[in-house]
Amino acid sequence: MTKEPKKQLSKKEIRRKQKKRKKIILITEGVVLVLLLAALFVWQKIGMISFEDLDAEVNDLNEDTAEMMEEYTTIAVFGVDNRSNGNYESGNSDSIMVVNINNKTKEVKVVSVYRDTCMEVDGEGKLRKCNYAYNHGGIEQSVNMLNRNLDLEIDGYVAVDFYALADAIDALGGVEIELTSQEARIMNDSYIDLTASIIGKKSRHVSAGLQTLDGVQAVSYCRVRYTSGGDFKRTERQRTVLMKMVEKVQSASLSQLNDLINAVFPKVSTSFTLKEILSMASGVADYQLTGTCGYPFTKYSGNYGSKGNMIIPCTVESNVRILHAYLFETEEYTPSATLTSLSQTIVDFSGKDEDDAVDYGY
Repeated sequence: MTKEPKKQLSKKEIRRKQKKRKKIILITEGVVLVLLLAALFVWQKIGMISFEDLDAEVNDLNEDTAEMMEEYTTIAVFGVDNRSNGNYESGNSDSIMVVNINNKTKEVKVVSVYRDTCMEVDGEGKLRKCNYAYNHGGIEQSVNMLNRNLDLEIDGYVAVDFYALADAIDALGGVEIELTSQEARIMNDSYIDLTASIIGKKSRHVSAGLQTLDGVQAVSYCRVRYTSGGDFKRTERQRTVLMKMVEKVQSASLSQLNDLINAVFPKVSTSFTLKEILSMASGVADYQLTGTCGYPFTKYSGNYGSKGNMIIPCTVESNVRILHAYLFETEEYTPSATLTSLSQTIVDFSGKDEDDAVDYGY
């Protein structure tokens, strides 16, 4: 069988093929260039973050509980009031949150831990308000405290200077909040001018009603404590601002997201690696904030002498059962021996058990 002679292409056809091949090469190079620029952008932004190792202690958890937790990513988040951006080794943890992500459904739940909650803070039996741990032992002691008092296995932490919140909110164009007359008055009298001075930003006083708060005003709103509800209401305000920010982020432009990253990332410390952050970030569009609440759920607030006013979980064990049902959607949780013992210790110290819980409305 003889081969048919190869068809000779005309000069016009040759030029057309060359042009097409060049176009394909240019498109390919363009895609590669875009990907490289995107990678460089991400690397540059990630480079702003301070990475720290975390060697956390965990209670001897029931095997089923430990396996169930592997289906979630549990993050401790600390809002640090240290008056000095970038220093995360000490200072007051003005905000303590546990963020729980269902790795399968991408549902996210947030729990504010009231900073006056009575907890065992150092692994040696010392009972104090839970924000004591950060101020006296830094991040590691705080994460250990949460694991020990809540029977958790926290995967990592994020600490951010509390005042970075102002820059983040400004980058997003503010957040809409309904203010009561009492909240507006206290913000104007005690917080806005002071916060503006500390951050170095200009702001203005607010009025009651629906307001678009700038960064200084929103931080001031989060700091308000001396209204009805006290710290319970304060942490609720923080969660409200967080939810409003999530809403704004989901509809933010690329320039707003860039401003947000530039504002917040330099003021962040975390134990998550670059690979872990990129893995979580790749699915960020799928995340849904499905619930927020405060801990403890059943409680008593009272004065305990030199330890000050404390919030007593009534009891630790029953509260942690509720917590695990909420975060992990299971009724099968079995408290560890450490938690059971700690729960009884706090009952003995406070004289309060489940029958002494008071409904504060939060």
